[in-house]
Amino acid sequence: MKFLNDQQPSYDLTYNDVFMVPARSDVTSRFDVDLTTADGTGTTLPLVVSNMTAVSGRRMAETIARRGGIAIIPQDIPLNVVAWTVNRVKDAHVVYDTPVTVSPSTTVGEAMSLLPKRAHGAAVVVEDGKVVGIVTESDGADIDRFAQVSEVMTGDVLTFDAGTDPRTCFNEMSARHMAVAPVLDGGELVGVLTRKGALRSTIYEPAVDASGRLVIGAAVGINGDVAAKAASLLELGIDVLVVDTAHGHQAKMLEALPVVVAARDAYEKSSGHRVPLAAGNVVSADGVRDLVAAGADIVKVGVGPGAMCTTRMMTGVGRPQFSAVLECAAAAQEVGAHVWADGGVRYPRDVALALAAGAASVMIGSWFAGTLESPGDLKVGLDGRPYKESFGMASARAVSNRTRDAAGFERARMALFEEGISSSRMFLQPDRPGVEDLVDEIVAGVRSSATYAGARSIPEFHERAVVGIQSAAGYDEGQPLHVSW
Repeated sequence: MKFLNDQQPSYDLTYNDVFMVPARSDVTSRFDVDLTTADGTGTTLPLVVSNMTAVSGRRMAETIARRGGIAIIPQDIPLNVVAWTVNRVKDAHVVYDTPVTVSPSTTVGEAMSLLPKRAHGAAVVVEDGKVVGIVTESDGADIDRFAQVSEVMTGDVLTFDAGTDPRTCFNEMSARHMAVAPVLDGGELVGVLTRKGALRSTIYEPAVDASGRLVIGAAVGINGDVAAKAASLLELGIDVLVVDTAHGHQAKMLEALPVVVAARDAYEKSSGHRVPLAAGNVVSADGVRDLVAAGADIVKVGVGPGAMCTTRMMTGVGRPQFSAVLECAAAAQEVGAHVWADGGVRYPRDVALALAAGAASVMIGSWFAGTLESPGDLKVGLDGRPYKESFGMASARAVSNRTRDAAGFERARMALFEEGISSSRMFLQPDRPGVEDLVDEIVAGVRSSATYAGARSIPEFHERAVVGIQSAAGYDEGQPLHVSW
């Protein structure tokens, strides 16, 4: 990447402070752009779901991996729950969405409560192992909640055999005005497919491990028995291990990393599989060099840019994210490592600019919190708008969860100090309620950015991008107007 007219800023820059200049390009289609990452994680999109309790769970992990990214399970989750999550993700189909299933005798109220768990918005009615119907939200509208599903379900079900050409599936569903169809393999229900899902299966390539299963990562902290926790996570079959703390450039991190490296190397020796290690967070070249020297393959970059984070307001510590990524990515490249840009992205342009600055992938948290796939329960505000609750991982709420096994006095002492929002409403976009909808939006923007730069890959994009500096008025000029002036 280079600055327009060799402008060398005398101050640090946020994503809002910069813009990209189009260059002569022979890349004529977004579909000519390959967004496969080179950080060793196996992802085909440069998207990582942040290890936040309100964001990253089983449904999020399998959905994002099905489209090419990876989710990191937070360090606060009990090991048995992580094991269950990893197993479920690894067992999930790599093409078809996991179905919500009910029996004919299930009450309408119970069935309706399950529908927000999946973006496809339908439950498959199964009896004696056979698909006998489909029930959707419209089927349950104005129906007694104690009525049975068998009374309202659609019995005329269109099904597809696994492996059916996506174009055929799309055309048949369109012809019959059906939004979702169960997919069978030898008569056994293996997933569901929507019309959008059929289209997406031709656009995205799932992120899979060496055995062809969806990828998933997990985080470990720097306190407690780090070696044992890391070894346990590796044995579960995770694909990326993240050593995570808010201040990554500290002695405890540099002590913990070699311990995790030893656990990773022992696992590699016994399994033959090498798991990449990510660590952070830092915002300086020195931080990157120290973490890589201690064993990190990937360094997380970002202190304070996240929507739930109050670190900069509480402490004055942090750094504008674009400049942090730019400097850290250059340092990582010098030592053969990679960086993830963690936080501060609110629009597809921000993801593109992070990649232009040299990030291998971009971590997204709060933006994905307001989706059907995030772990929280779907709630409805007084204005009728659906939302999910989100909170920062250094907030009082998160600290309380993290210290639930501590003695009451110590737990109360730690709860006095927080650096994050404990409750925030992340409203679902009416036209983009699922994380796949947001992925479509992000990928369309990033691929288009690459065509403007004349790049067919992420490394080419970083090499060819030309970035200029703009005023706040310049940023405002680029925003669309939803009403006339």
